[in-house]
Amino acid sequence: MNYISTRDKSVKVTAAKAIAQGISNEGGLFVPDSFPSFTKNDFDKLCEMDYKGRAKYVLKFFLNDFTDEEINYCVEGAYTGSFDNEQPAPISLIGENANILELWHGPTCAFKDLALQLLPYLLTTSAKKVNDGKKSVILVATSGDTGKAALEGFKDVENTEIIVFYPSEGVSPMQKLQMDSQKGENVHVCAIKGNFDDAQTGVKKIFTDNAVKEKLAENNMLFSSANSINWGRLAPQIVYYVSAYCDLLKREGDYLKNGFNIVVPTGNFGNILAAYYAKKMGVPVNKLICASNSNNVLTDFIRTGKYDRNRAFYTTVSPSMDILISSNLERMLFELCGNNDKEVSSMQAQLSNEGTFTVSDEIKNGIDKLFWAGCCDDAKTVATIGKYFNEYGYLCDTHTAVAMNVYEQYVKETGEDIPTVIASTASPYKFAKSVLSAVTEKQAETEFDNVRLLSELTSTEIPEPIKALENATVRFNEVCEKQDMLKSVYNALNIK
Repeated sequence: MNYISTRDKSVKVTAAKAIAQGISNEGGLFVPDSFPSFTKNDFDKLCEMDYKGRAKYVLKFFLNDFTDEEINYCVEGAYTGSFDNEQPAPISLIGENANILELWHGPTCAFKDLALQLLPYLLTTSAKKVNDGKKSVILVATSGDTGKAALEGFKDVENTEIIVFYPSEGVSPMQKLQMDSQKGENVHVCAIKGNFDDAQTGVKKIFTDNAVKEKLAENNMLFSSANSINWGRLAPQIVYYVSAYCDLLKREGDYLKNGFNIVVPTGNFGNILAAYYAKKMGVPVNKLICASNSNNVLTDFIRTGKYDRNRAFYTTVSPSMDILISSNLERMLFELCGNNDKEVSSMQAQLSNEGTFTVSDEIKNGIDKLFWAGCCDDAKTVATIGKYFNEYGYLCDTHTAVAMNVYEQYVKETGEDIPTVIASTASPYKFAKSVLSAVTEKQAETEFDNVRLLSELTSTEIPEPIKALENATVRFNEVCEKQDMLKSVYNALNIK
């Protein structure tokens, strides 16, 4: 397996090069030129393994130039002692068919941990193969969770610097504190005056600027990414969908006789794309259900075939999904148009220049076969949290609630109520004020008083990483204009 670019498929690189570089020189995203096809024998073996064993088994197919020893080193380092009860992706069953895949039992209480505990190992191993001793500069745009997970994963990692940009008014108080108090000598955090799309656009612009690349090279540095544009972020996400299938296979009887669906609360399209790749490898997924909040650009796209970011932007109670430009959709488009790089380049140029594009009938037919989409506003999100807590005693965060609400919409509209995996992406305690409003009219004065009140009223445990934040020292308070992001990068790296 090698990796090709979505905008120029003549580009062909190894896994190490794709991970170390992050993004192709012309702005395309790296995708595998082929995918493994798992058989019943593969899944039988996987069912007998723990999570680390499954990760090693799946990842070896994608890391074509890593030795077994290197894969073992990366996986053991990432998943040993980092997750509650050594279980990175447990499932809670609600009712007969709603399988809540809890992806937030790691050090930052968000699903990004499953990839970003592993990515530093993948990146440093890759860099030794291809970077000729240059320092890796990890540049990150975040809508909340990626930033902290990346900072935690890369803190004090040798021969790396990490710089995170987040929207100053677009993250929860807990997310902001997690990032601004981050420890580590090689970490840098900056808020921008703008939204996540502004941060993401700014990062991509810096990434593909040849003058900036030359400036870094002069200082023996080069860029890489911890966003899901980096294949090293996506590959670990495939693992937890394969693992979830294996866990469902262990149910008694013929629980999966008709396959199953997957619901993902979606902003940048990376998490649901990983579920598609698992399906492509042989996991019997029937429908991929894309759940959006009021920023429902993906819902409209999946239903109509027209992508249009020229719309109002909403700051919601599910901020990690407050996105209008979904970067990883480019990889899906490449897949659906038969790897036609020119068609993908044309669509991305239209999106950049006009803010909209419409797909061909071929692509739209492919979307209809694979996906279903729905959206959920803040009021319904909060009501869904209250419903599931009152009826089942299950407390979820605002993003998971969007997915659960859209799951209900799907069952009601289609009448298809089969086993479903719902990706639960964050601890409710990262969004304590909003979650608290779903179970009581009481509100405390401070964020941590809200956390304690939520725990008291729901008899749920406050995660240790959240507890530890209360007395954390704020280290970063820089706020820049979106057009000044490059200046902030140079300042962080002491480049004149």
